[in-house]
Amino acid sequence: MAEVKDADAAEKPIRRRDSAGTRARILNVATREFANKGYEGARTDDIADRARINKRMIYHYFSSKEQLYLAVLEGAYERARSAEQKIDLDRLETLDALARFTEFTFDSFVRDRTFINLLTTENRQRAKVLKKSAKVNTMNSPVIAAIGRILEKGEADGSIRAGLEARQLWITIIGICYFFFSNVYTLSVIFDADMEQPSMIAERRTHVVEFVLRGVKA
Repeated sequence: MAEVKDADAAEKPIRRRDSAGTRARILNVATREFANKGYEGARTDDIADRARINKRMIYHYFSSKEQLYLAVLEGAYERARSAEQKIDLDRLETLDALARFTEFTFDSFVRDRTFINLLTTENRQRAKVLKKSAKVNTMNSPVIAAIGRILEKGEADGSIRAGLEARQLWITIIGICYFFFSNVYTLSVIFDADMEQPSMIAERRTHVVEFVLRGVKA
């Protein structure tokens, strides 16, 4: 009997690892599908096929397509916010810290447009699924608090003008970075130029950082 118990105990960690791996694989595939096709266009059949699982496994882990989509949205926010927190803005001088955060935000959209596509879909739906998240509205607090500390420090040392509000500045920085990439294809047509060329992206990056710094300087 002892041997049987030992065998059962050995199997449980393996099953847990398999379970975590399956769930992660589903989320991975679902993120690409929802980003590329939107909520309505993405199909659980396709997600199951690409994740190499039985479709029932999706409902086992997430109960519904909407819950899977919500998990994808929450995961995207978690990755973005956890990456921001690794910058360690508090150790930098005030203007250097704001420049670094702006550069990081811009570069995050260069590396991956998935978040932009997901946000576009959810805004088109008036955030009807994101509203059901119990945690997403707390995820922005750390970085906004860090920007608040930068503003306070800058006001104290005279490098940043008084009266700026951390949340508004965060929205501005995210907004001017986001707009370029969310509209890069239409901008390319309007200006008859490939706005995704490295030189165009570098030019835009420099402008955005300079714009932010000039806007906050005392």
